[in-house]
Amino acid sequence: MKTWQDTLNLLQRLTFRKTWNIAKTLSSYYVSRFLRKPIHWGLPYSISIEPTTACNLRCPECPSGLRAFTRSTGVLDKTFYEKIIDELSEYVLYLTLYFQGEPYLHPHFFDLVQYASQKKIYTATSTNAHFLHEKNAQKTLDSGLDKLIISIDGTTQETYEQYRIGGNLKKVIQGTENLLNLRKKGNYRKPYTIFQFLVVKPNEHQIKDIKQLAKNLGVDKVVFKTAQIYDYENGSPLMPTQSKYSRYALQANGKYAIKNPLLNQCWRMWQGCVITWDGKVVPCCFDKDATHQLGSLKERTLQEIWQSEAYQSFRQKLLIARKEIDICRNCTEGTKVWV
Repeated sequence: MKTWQDTLNLLQRLTFRKTWNIAKTLSSYYVSRFLRKPIHWGLPYSISIEPTTACNLRCPECPSGLRAFTRSTGVLDKTFYEKIIDELSEYVLYLTLYFQGEPYLHPHFFDLVQYASQKKIYTATSTNAHFLHEKNAQKTLDSGLDKLIISIDGTTQETYEQYRIGGNLKKVIQGTENLLNLRKKGNYRKPYTIFQFLVVKPNEHQIKDIKQLAKNLGVDKVVFKTAQIYDYENGSPLMPTQSKYSRYALQANGKYAIKNPLLNQCWRMWQGCVITWDGKVVPCCFDKDATHQLGSLKERTLQEIWQSEAYQSFRQKLLIARKEIDICRNCTEGTKVWV
């Protein structure tokens, strides 16, 4: 599947109302930056909803993998989810069914995708692909999922399992083959399938290999992603030697610092948000432990939360002192390298 086909698929979900909402969101963002005052005339057009915090792997630097959440863990209620989709379907264009955890562990994952798809929302998810056996691969195709990101951080088992602890590379490759073979056989136009390669020191020597593997399998695109490291100041065995793929740079004092200049602006605070499995609204995917809860969808609508004093106060702080916000200090907005 070509990139332009995926773009066309996304654009086909646009309506006049969604287009107008995007225009209002874009204009309010630039006005807010200019005035250094949070103004928002629109509503979020891109959101992430967390199906579950459960995961089958134990990846380092991942709260889900480390089982290190302080917030409640659980599974998204299907009826509650449908209520959320009903509320936001008129103005949301893009839905990512992923935050923390492995989405395919949700008992009704395909129903979640299908419900949003039927509401003319573009749907995407990210998976470690350990559950893409033929039956689930076919269900994925039938659900109407638009984009599938497969996390694959090595081309040999030895390298792969150094980060994807507990993972089986053969399952990932077989799952990818299952999906793409069935997609081709059934003449399905989607999902657009991406290999996402988290570049760390143990696997950076396989960058060329993952491109070749993707080509051999018929994967649509490869994305190289830099690794977020929580305790980065003194370095880490995970930091790649190629600076292009590192979020951090060695300073004159011998400490590491994030390369992002952390300007007092962030488009994410205007275009979208994240909803946890239990309905908490948090500003973005960097708030993995949901420490900055801006409201609950079990108590208020998303529109009410979006324009609330708490949300506007968070945006205001970001516009004048982003470095003072803990989740922003390790933020790497714009660090993905697209191939």
